[in-house]
Amino acid sequence: MEFFKKKTKFPFMGTRKVWYGLSILLVSISLLSLWFRGLNLSVDFTGGVTLEAHFPSEPNLDRVRSAVEAAGFAEAQVQNFGSSRDISIRLPPQPSLSPAEIRSRVDSALLAIEPNVKLSKVDIVGPQVGQELRDSSVWALLATVILIFIYVALRFNTLKLSVGAIIAALHDPILVLGFFSLTQMPFDLAVVAAILAVIGYSLNDTVVVFDRIRECFVANKRATPVEVLDESVNSTLSRTVMTSVTTLIVVVVLYTLGGPALQGFSAAIIVGVIVGTYSSIYIAGAIALDLGLTAESLFPTRKKLAIDDMP
Repeated sequence: MEFFKKKTKFPFMGTRKVWYGLSILLVSISLLSLWFRGLNLSVDFTGGVTLEAHFPSEPNLDRVRSAVEAAGFAEAQVQNFGSSRDISIRLPPQPSLSPAEIRSRVDSALLAIEPNVKLSKVDIVGPQVGQELRDSSVWALLATVILIFIYVALRFNTLKLSVGAIIAALHDPILVLGFFSLTQMPFDLAVVAAILAVIGYSLNDTVVVFDRIRECFVANKRATPVEVLDESVNSTLSRTVMTSVTTLIVVVVLYTLGGPALQGFSAAIIVGVIVGTYSSIYIAGAIALDLGLTAESLFPTRKKLAIDDMP
């Protein structure tokens, strides 16, 4: 099954410098936003208190927020959770209060709004736990990048493709982080999981293109590297677009109907699929090309045998 009815012949490599410029611009904006605005870290990373409450009818979130803040909890975050009658309340760390005292104060504030409200869950994450989770997330991302580099280098027998894959693998999460920094959407552990999934998704697309590059170098021995890469990207374009579109359909539905608890995860996947598809087409292979990728880079033993066989 093909997305395009006819084989495409887009000159991807011929316009790569334009896309380099776009990527540099987007990455620069993302890094500047991360530097000046930072991320809106959730309780998972900062420490704090999360409470869940069930109302018999849809509550007014602004009214709930005002009541909680009036009870002595500044900067309370209130949002629907799961359904319009379930809410999640996130509070900054409260070191001077015990869990029972926090529950009692919030419960009293909510009962003043709705006598039949039920406070079902109270979770407290200490600052130390938040720091450990933050460190673990960073190490997970670094380990992923290092393993990708080793995997691509061993599979394709050249560092040129490895460098292209690594830059593409870094390019995608930076843009996802930039999106969360610019929008100030809550950044929690689910988003970290989504970023790791995005890296894997992008790498899968990149490896498919790299496999086709290797095949095309064998099948078209007289073609230039630019022609080989253009043919490789065009021949995998239908598969890449179809995979991205079907994934986006599912994730957009999840973002729309999954409720606030899944919106951060879904948003990260949506942005990641888009930039991952873009990077596998315009970034990974193009960088390998500019590093001097040739048939001899992929098949160094063939070059050696050809020299040894000369009379």
